[in-house]
Amino acid sequence: MAVNAPTPAQLRAVAEELGLSLTDADIDFHIASMAGTVGAYQAIDALPDYLPEVKYPRAGGYRPGHHENRLNAWAWKASIKGKPRGPLAGKTVVIKDNVCVAGLPMMNGSTTLEGYVPNVDATLVTRILDAGGEIVGKAVCECFCLSGGSHTSQPLPVHNPRKHGYSSGGSSSGSAALVAAGEVDMAIGGDQGGSVRIPSAFSGTYGMKATWGLVPYTGVMPIEQTIDHAGPITGNVADNALLLEAIAGPDGLDPRQAGAKTAKYTAALGKGVKGLKIGVLREGFGHANSEKDVDAKAKLAAKLLQKKGATVAEVSVPMHLLGPAIWTPIALEGLQWQMMRGNGLGMNWKGLYVTSLLDAHSNWRSRADELSLSLKISILSGEFFIKHHRGHFYAKCQNLARQLTAAYDAALAEHDLLLLPTLPLKATKLPAHDAAGGEILQRAFEMIGNTAPFDVTGHPAMSVPCGLSDELPIGMMLVGRQWDESTIYRAAHAFEQAGDWQKM
Repeated sequence: MAVNAPTPAQLRAVAEELGLSLTDADIDFHIASMAGTVGAYQAIDALPDYLPEVKYPRAGGYRPGHHENRLNAWAWKASIKGKPRGPLAGKTVVIKDNVCVAGLPMMNGSTTLEGYVPNVDATLVTRILDAGGEIVGKAVCECFCLSGGSHTSQPLPVHNPRKHGYSSGGSSSGSAALVAAGEVDMAIGGDQGGSVRIPSAFSGTYGMKATWGLVPYTGVMPIEQTIDHAGPITGNVADNALLLEAIAGPDGLDPRQAGAKTAKYTAALGKGVKGLKIGVLREGFGHANSEKDVDAKAKLAAKLLQKKGATVAEVSVPMHLLGPAIWTPIALEGLQWQMMRGNGLGMNWKGLYVTSLLDAHSNWRSRADELSLSLKISILSGEFFIKHHRGHFYAKCQNLARQLTAAYDAALAEHDLLLLPTLPLKATKLPAHDAAGGEILQRAFEMIGNTAPFDVTGHPAMSVPCGLSDELPIGMMLVGRQWDESTIYRAAHAFEQAGDWQKM
């Protein structure tokens, strides 16, 4: 791209935005003074970008028609084969459409990004292929991942595979739906407020939000660096542990991964729960929108684990109820600062910048009216509080996040795991295309009360299906100590082996 010195009019406009009063002579002086700076930019512009190699060949694939996309869950179908042998050999994997896969279109749920084709593979994509997995396409997600429902994806909502016309959950809506429907073995989802665990609970899959920083976020479009997570969604515990083994660990590019501790997660399978101490989190039940059957199924799951040998007792963490409030300024101001003002990537962190994504996403300003209602209210709120409160509440909530982390850590010092309903309610009906704005927003955010707090603190948390009611799945959430995904898998597998969750 051409890099030129600013014109007097351009520099004056910038100065006015910064509150500077400059004379014509000042403008001329500053333009002349910028000559060396402009030269540096021109030198950088002439250099090739320094990006990871795309290791595996692939064809372009295609956007499937309705006859092979009955749930509206496929964004793109393709076949990218990895190594002929490896732990994921024979497994089909679909990738959430906020993750870069070179050569495959990426919309991140929004028409404003339509036409963008990444030129890099995210680290987790390369690792899946290195492990022998086959990537079979991209899964639809919600508009820039800003909804826990599956009704904000563009152009069409994603249906629950167990009950057509109901939400599959979001924002990794297509990922969970395709796994639950048996169309793929495994999926990658993302989680900033619950977006791996919400669709897993609504659709009846196993979804792991690992410890913050365990899975490299390199090549995944961020929302806000301190709450961004990516993780596996699968149809059983063994596959979940296997996929996490393949994608976890530092990649040298994600600066959030200092101190990350990996493990052989599949080694936890079959160990049972005898000797484990499980705390049933009192504040995870009885919310204003909690459904009685959801609370009851989670409590029955706790009793089953007790029968299998775990020690189960109620534990109280009162600050859990403040978790969603602490999450709100971090998510809203953070996403506006990084994902929207920062064109998806922001600044002030070391790591891989996918500059092609930054350039493509910057187009959102010319098409902002096309954004989903859930994203519009989020960016309006974030911008308002940044402008009128200087980022004070974002900063205060990052401080409070440490207090919330300590509260959970205190409970986890006495218990190996915490147990609570993943969500307070079951999947809801998809809003009609002409639904009122209030209903659209309610269905986007009403379910995050138990999930969002653990995005703030970064604790590993997994949704495990624990029953059906009115044909709809219910999930329990198991929360562990930082870097202790193995204990979660140990309990989840013991529960899975205790019987068919659909008959519980």
